[in-house]
Amino acid sequence: MGALDGVAARVAGGDTVEFRPSGSSMVPLIRSRQLVAVAPVDPSKLAVGDVVLARVAGTVYLHLVSSLDRARKRVQISNNRGHVNGWTSHDRVFGICVAVDGVPRAGAADKVLTAEPNDRP
Repeated sequence: MGALDGVAARVAGGDTVEFRPSGSSMVPLIRSRQLVAVAPVDPSKLAVGDVVLARVAGTVYLHLVSSLDRARKRVQISNNRGHVNGWTSHDRVFGICVAVDGVPRAGAADKVLTAEPNDRP
């Protein structure tokens, strides 16, 4: 189990989660140990350039959406250094980064998954 698996499970369960990922593959968008907030996402609303928490080939990444295949309901995930991690289905895209160090990411809030009125207690 990787470092982000627990975060992915919480986001998939409906929570918005703050954490400090490590690594340099997303610089300058996200620097190592910056506080990020990730909220559940509606994958049908994603656009190229969104930063998502997604599982690709068994590993969970906080990386960029680099391409979309809406017909097959999948997205391509890449880091910010040009490395493509691969394609993954919408059901493996858990969340979208809505803020970095408290600064909102443009357009991300509009893509957060919200419960339908009938789903609420």
